[in-house]
Amino acid sequence: MKQGIRSITRRVATALLLACGLHAGVQAAEPAGQGRKVVLLVQRDGPGMPVDEKVRAHLESRGFVVTLQDQSAVPSVAAGADLVVISSTVSAKDVSGAWRQLPVPLLTWENDLLDDLAMTGKRHDTDFGEAAKERYVWLVNAPHPMAAGLPAGVANVYLKQAGMSWGKPGLGATTIATLYGQPEKAAIFGYEKGATMDYESLAPARRVMFFLGNETFGNLSPAGRLLFDAAVDWAAGIR
Repeated sequence: MKQGIRSITRRVATALLLACGLHAGVQAAEPAGQGRKVVLLVQRDGPGMPVDEKVRAHLESRGFVVTLQDQSAVPSVAAGADLVVISSTVSAKDVSGAWRQLPVPLLTWENDLLDDLAMTGKRHDTDFGEAAKERYVWLVNAPHPMAAGLPAGVANVYLKQAGMSWGKPGLGATTIATLYGQPEKAAIFGYEKGATMDYESLAPARRVMFFLGNETFGNLSPAGRLLFDAAVDWAAGIR
C-alpha cells in the first residue's frame, strides 16, 4: 500500500513539474510586443506600400498591435500609442512638423525627417543622408540593448549591398553603430527621454534612428533583423 501511495505521489509530482515547465515555456515564448500599440506612418498610395506591409506583418508577428496611418496624419492619431514608427516611404515635406514634440517614443528610418525631428542638424549630406551601396555597420556600443547582444566591430546587416540611411546626432545621443569605415555617420542612434538633441531641443520621449532605406527591410540579414528588433524594443521601452 505504501509503495502504491509513493508511486502515485511521484507521478503527481512529475506531472506538476511538467506543468510548471510547460507554463514556463509558454511564458518564455510570449511575443515581445505583448499587445503594445504601434502607429506606423507610411505613404499609403506610394510604391513602397508592399514593403511597409512587410514591416507591419513583422511587428505583428512579434506581438505588437499595428495601425497604419498616412503621412498626412496629425500626431493626435498616436494618442494612446506606445510607439510611433515612421517609414522612409513618406515624403518628408508632407509630414507634420508637430511629430517633433510628440511625447510618445518614435523610431524612423527616414533620414530627411531627422532635422525636422531635431535629431540632427539641417544640412543634407552633412548632418544626414543616405549612402548608396553599403552592407556592413560598425557596432561601437555592444553593451547597449539596441546592439542586440552582437559583439563590437563589423556586422553584416544586409544580404546584398543597398542604400543605408545615416545621421550625425546631437551630443545627447547614444550611438550604437556607424557606417563601416565612416565613423562620422551614425547608422543606429537613439535619445533617451530628456536627452539634448539638436538645436538644444530635449527629447520628449525616446527617439531612435535606424539605417533602413525605402526598399531594404526585406534585405536585412539575420544580424540586421536582430538589430531592427532591438531598436524597436528599446524605443518601445521593452529593453
